[in-house]
This record gives sequence, structure tokens and C-alpha cells, in this order.
Amino acid sequence: MRAIFSGWASNSWRETGSEPMRTVREISSGGVVYRRYKGRTEVALIRTRDKWRLPKGRVEEGEGLQETALREVREESGLEGRVVAKLGDITYWYTNKTKEGETIRIFKRVYFYLIRYLKGDVRRHDDEVEEACWLPIDEAISKLSYPTERETMRKAITLLGGASLRPQARTLRRAKRG
Repeated sequence: MRAIFSGWASNSWRETGSEPMRTVREISSGGVVYRRYKGRTEVALIRTRDKWRLPKGRVEEGEGLQETALREVREESGLEGRVVAKLGDITYWYTNKTKEGETIRIFKRVYFYLIRYLKGDVRRHDDEVEEACWLPIDEAISKLSYPTERETMRKAITLLGGASLRPQARTLRRAKRG
């Protein structure tokens, strides 16, 4: 095995025609940034290549997972925050080409954290992001493009105590029960 940035390449091969495909592992980290605004919980989402997702990115050499999550949130959404809890991780496979044109298979693991908003402006995101915005958490979960990130958002909702419900909806539920 040899080191490649934040991941490593293994000797796992898959035949693609006449040439084997190398497998590379990548480690990334990101977060669900939340704030309380006008009596409800909002979260920050970003849009890249017409896909709505959570801010995340590769762990750089010497960087910890939480440090990466906070850096990526700052870069991709323009927001700064504080890690409140670990939400878990997701994994997936995809293919990409190296600078040399070699097609490689990538196994990616992304660690997500719940991050309380401290300061910043979603208009100050970096150039790789087309748009960053605040959305009510119940709207954001349906807008996310990837099922694994929707599940991560559900974990955030659970940790925030059912924050997806508007205050009046929680009151109505309690009244019906009691």
C-alpha cells in the first residue's frame, strides 16, 4: 500500500476490459451546521453541479476529522461553528480519472458532525460551490440529493430533539396526546 493524500491505494484490482482498475481510499469530513432562527431550526446546505448536499471535503495531512469538518464548512458554506456531536459516517464508491488519465475506483468514507453556527455568511462560500443557503431543517432533508446525507440529517434532527417540527406543530401533538 502507498499513501495518497488523505487516503491510501490498495492492491485491489477490478478488470475493466484489458486493464486492471486501481482502488483508492479517501477519508473526508463535514457537517450539519444548524442555528435557531425565528423559533425554528435551520441548517446550511450547499449546491454543486446541481446537487444539494452537506459541506464536506478531504482530510488534509496532519489534520483531524473535526478540524477538517470545521474547515470544509467554512470554505464551502462561509460559516463558522463549533462541533456539538458526531453524527456518524457514510461510505460510497465512485470512479474518477487521475491527472495522468488513469481511471481509478474510489472508496470514500465521510465522517459527519453536528455543528452549532457561530458566525459567517452563506454568501461568502468558495468558488467550487454554486450556492449555499439556510433552510428550515424539515425542508432541507427533502432537498438533499443523496439518501445517505438525508439519513445523516435525520440523525441531526434526533440529536436536536425533533427540531424539524415547527413549535406550533409540537404544541398540537402534545395537546392531542393529553
